[in-house]
Amino acid sequence: MLTLYSFGPGANSLKPLLALYEKGLPFTRRQLNPANFEHHEDWFKKINPNAQVPALDHDGKIITESTVICEYLEDVFADGPRLRPADPYRRAQMRIWTKWVDEYFCWCVSTIGWERMVSRMARQYSEEEFEAYVRRIPLYEQQVKWRRARAGFPQEMLEEEMRKIAFSVRRLEARLAESPWLAGPDYTLADICNFAIANGMERGFPELVNAQDTPRLVEWIGRINERPAAKKMFAETPRDKLERPAQPAARSG
Repeated sequence: MLTLYSFGPGANSLKPLLALYEKGLPFTRRQLNPANFEHHEDWFKKINPNAQVPALDHDGKIITESTVICEYLEDVFADGPRLRPADPYRRAQMRIWTKWVDEYFCWCVSTIGWERMVSRMARQYSEEEFEAYVRRIPLYEQQVKWRRARAGFPQEMLEEEMRKIAFSVRRLEARLAESPWLAGPDYTLADICNFAIANGMERGFPELVNAQDTPRLVEWIGRINERPAAKKMFAETPRDKLERPAQPAARSG
């Protein structure tokens, strides 16, 4: 039995979600609500002590880290559709691209996303409420990030992250000029992991990702969105809502 704990179909949560759909594996979805810090609840920290999603429970064995989960699915369910090249060289190319997502591309896009969206959510709470939530976060670095989101990221940091995003977009466009998929002729985890970050950039970063300046990247994003597995995943997985949950009405009497 597979149970995936995740947010909605975006960023790191999208990686194992799409891999599960591409491989046609039955699984139970446990979608946590980031708007009320559900991933910081004690019950979830028993599953992942770092209080981060996604996390995969496979018959009681817990696997964390989004790209590692994708590789685990390939190792354990090798009979289904393959998302990792058999050729050692192409497999190495795939891993270069997944490593790049985890260490570079994801981080710069994430910072801008936190500034634009998570900051708004963090400011919905009173100082007392917010600090009570943050104290439950086990990783110090994540506590810093949440407080920074609430206060606003420094302008020089945002400018540097935008520079890195522009570089990332150019690198993806250049690679897709050489082959239809990032690791070569076949669709692999390299594409899934980069798509998890790049999808939606036409709306979020239209000055960088558009049909005129990055036609190959736009076409690649569109091709993945048209895959049956991606369509099914988006149709069946609710998007995250970052508004503060409504408070129950006070009881009278």
